[in-house]
Amino acid sequence: MEEIKIEIRIRSLHYDELNEEDRRLIEQAKEATQRSYAPYSRFSVGAAALLANGETVSGSNQENAASPSGLCAERTTLFYANSRYPDQAVKTLAIAARNASGFISTPISPCGACRQVLLETEQRYGSPIRILLYGTKEIYLINGIKDLLPLSFGEEFLSL
Repeated sequence: MEEIKIEIRIRSLHYDELNEEDRRLIEQAKEATQRSYAPYSRFSVGAAALLANGETVSGSNQENAASPSGLCAERTTLFYANSRYPDQAVKTLAIAARNASGFISTPISPCGACRQVLLETEQRYGSPIRILLYGTKEIYLINGIKDLLPLSFGEEFLSL
């Protein structure tokens, strides 16, 4: 038996260590939480995407009583970006979350379905997406979805 070691790289930063562009994107993600529809979980998530052409789009989680029918903020944002600007790669995606007490202190990570959509979006445009996960105590910077989804299933398996 052989053991395989997989390493990922995530940088932990404070807000004041970010450049102005990243700060602006995080603020847009935080603002997007205000448009969340989360009457069941009371957990509001917002995301904002910076596109290659400099445009930004944002989205929020949208719940539904039939829980599988809702949609996460990350997918709402990426699908909107891909439909509005189909020829523009996503450069950076910022994600923020809050509950009744305010913005959470520890960054949240995208769910499995969102990770898969991030992978497909990277593959669609042939470039990694920087991911900023916001928490009031620290912000995680990830330089591509492979660091969150190291053993991923992508287009390369469909052409075998």
